[in-house]
Amino acid sequence: MKRIRMCFLFLVLTSVSCTKEKEIIGPRYGAVPKSGEIPIYSFAVHPLYNPLKLMNTYQPLIDYINSRMNDVEFHLEASRDYANFEKKYRDRKPDVLLPNPWQTLQAMKAGYHVVAMAGDPADFKGIFIVRRDGDIRQPLDLKGKRVSYPSPTALAACIMPQYFLYSHGIDVNTDIDSRYVGSQESSIMNAYLKQTSAGATWPPPWRAFQKDHPEEAAELKVIWETEPLVNNSVMIRDDIPVDIQRRITDNLSKLHETAEGKTILEGMETARFIVASDKDYDIVRAYVERFEELVRKVDVR
Repeated sequence: MKRIRMCFLFLVLTSVSCTKEKEIIGPRYGAVPKSGEIPIYSFAVHPLYNPLKLMNTYQPLIDYINSRMNDVEFHLEASRDYANFEKKYRDRKPDVLLPNPWQTLQAMKAGYHVVAMAGDPADFKGIFIVRRDGDIRQPLDLKGKRVSYPSPTALAACIMPQYFLYSHGIDVNTDIDSRYVGSQESSIMNAYLKQTSAGATWPPPWRAFQKDHPEEAAELKVIWETEPLVNNSVMIRDDIPVDIQRRITDNLSKLHETAEGKTILEGMETARFIVASDKDYDIVRAYVERFEELVRKVDVR
């Protein structure tokens, strides 16, 4: 019965993350709104979770910002997978982004700039999840095996783990079978269901999985973790009024100062928002250049 229940859960996770849902995009902001209307901005978060869980997790943040910026309104926007999210910012559709660090570099090219960092940099690291009853003990045990990742462009949950494997003697292009499964939960579930020998993810989704599925998580463990880098960013498109940008940044950076804000941050598995700029992500550019030189190309379009 448990096996049937978990197989159903796996199908739900993968179908939610892979099914093409209607894009959640509100009316576009115009320089002169119609009489009685207020400007509406979209706030797009990269696929940390499947779309339903992401909406439930981040909607309290949007409600908080809306309660403090009464002359504008923000709408949360989820994406079915990484590729869908990345196409959106390349097309300059969202007004505000919460991308991973690699996506941050790409979004800069489309005219977005960093205003904050989401979370503690020390929390941005890759981890490998394996079954406790499995036979994986060291990285070389993965040779000839399957390893799951959310996406080839997931920095903490794919790029950094693959660099870790490279540094331990594994050619990720030939020595293992890399499976890109669409979401963080699916990567963990692939390891749980023995579809892969290891699933790569990063700390926030793993903590969320432990809370949501304690029985299944008890059969898994973190076997390795990478060195940390720099956390996800918050970016704003370059044509958004400066006053709006300033107020968004101010609300985010002070979120941890109130009891309500701390509750919201806890629900997002985020310590706090830190004021940041494009320059803070130069370290990511150097890291990705090194990765592409030694391991593989990242942008697989």
